[in-house]
Amino acid sequence: MTSPALTRTRLRVLPNSRRVLAKPYLPGEETLLPGQSRAQLLIARIMEIPEAEVAGLNATIMQRFEGRHRNFRQMLERQFEALAPHVPDPKNVSAERRLLIGAYFTHEYAIEAAALFNPSIVQAPDQTGLAPGCIRFVMSLRAVGEGHLSSIEFRTGVLDADGALTMDEPGTTLVGGQRTPPAHFEKRRFLTKLLELGAVNDLSSSVMNRLGVKFTLDELEASLSGLEAHGPPPAVWFETVKIIRMLASSNYVTTFPAESQLAERVIFPAGPNESRGMEDARFVPFTADDGRVTYYATYTAYDGFSILPQLIETGDFLRFTISTLNGDAAQNKGMALFPRQIGGKYAMLSRKDRENLHLATSNDVHHWNDVVELYRPRAAWELLQIGNCGSPIETKEGWLVLIHGVGPMRRYAIGALLLDLDDPRRVIGHLAEPIIEPDETEREGYVPNVVYTCGAIVHGERLVIPYGFSDAGIAVGHVGLADLLEALVASREVRNFR
Repeated sequence: MTSPALTRTRLRVLPNSRRVLAKPYLPGEETLLPGQSRAQLLIARIMEIPEAEVAGLNATIMQRFEGRHRNFRQMLERQFEALAPHVPDPKNVSAERRLLIGAYFTHEYAIEAAALFNPSIVQAPDQTGLAPGCIRFVMSLRAVGEGHLSSIEFRTGVLDADGALTMDEPGTTLVGGQRTPPAHFEKRRFLTKLLELGAVNDLSSSVMNRLGVKFTLDELEASLSGLEAHGPPPAVWFETVKIIRMLASSNYVTTFPAESQLAERVIFPAGPNESRGMEDARFVPFTADDGRVTYYATYTAYDGFSILPQLIETGDFLRFTISTLNGDAAQNKGMALFPRQIGGKYAMLSRKDRENLHLATSNDVHHWNDVVELYRPRAAWELLQIGNCGSPIETKEGWLVLIHGVGPMRRYAIGALLLDLDDPRRVIGHLAEPIIEPDETEREGYVPNVVYTCGAIVHGERLVIPYGFSDAGIAVGHVGLADLLEALVASREVRNFR
């Protein structure tokens, strides 16, 4: 049986270089004079500007930029506060000069000027005020700007009773979140990740032994300071301390202003593991046994050399907790969490070996060790490699899994698998042909010949699939759910990997 036909909608979301985020800017730290960095030299030059000229300079800055950013003056003030330790006698710097210093160390970053792609879609937490048969959705997108730096942004909209999708106007004002450390770290998880990073030794054990079962960032820094003050020479402990601090800063909380709109919020890379980007977030509403819903998203952190899967948790899309994922199964791209526990355990799709689909299970959503191979590519369109296209969707026939396959000329297409509801290690259906392939309007872009999604949603009788095309933009299509399941069941692709 052939794959069901996809209906493409007219909706296209294209990159908009007017969507800019004001973010800290620090000149290169190369030393021009003994003991002085470029930042220190710049501050010295700003301090030499006559006070009578400062207000006029600020007026021009405000005229050019204040209307483009929310709480712009407060943003510049915060940037000055971050720089205050490098400013001579900061308490005696005038309010106007403080703003000016903040402006010299801030710049606009066009978050999606290079590319916009790889969406996921979930039902929004707030479903009030809608007509019967409608649902409000949240769509996450991967945005790429200068230097191929990826961040996570959002769109909102409504799916009506007939399946038509309306996107809210996102505007151009963007806000970054305020980053803070987590309330505490759990020693067990911290030690597990240190072990994976090859940093468990006498020095790190000495630091960790001073800490309780749960500890704060301040407590960790106090323990590190004790090692630095009374331990071995710096050359010996330098790498160990660097890894410990790197791990701590990779776990954080990002909180956005309550008055901001969701489409204004940008989760911008903050941890050292993601210094070159946060890639391909796969959001899913996870329902606990008590009915409580938490939105999780797995994403790939990239530091320019290596990748690391990480986890986002939120209940309201206002406060996001970012943490590392641990374990042998959490080692590559493309992890996607099931929307509920199965047999009392969390379940996650992964691509542990970079080519084939795997299934991991765990008692702890942050730690993944038990993993089995699930499916190897066999059709021509997927022979190079496969991976999931978002979290599995529960249906009466089984777990519906959208997959991407890579074929000749590294051409990407989207297909589907069906897994057994009670034992998702069993593949009970596989489409021989893709559901979505790049057509002539979708094959040109930053990365040609690619269609890719990080998550779809069921609405009524349709499976609605937003997808990126060639990293040039986002399109939306839909397919009849009953037709898709019928084709999967008819494929009779029954395999057992227990």
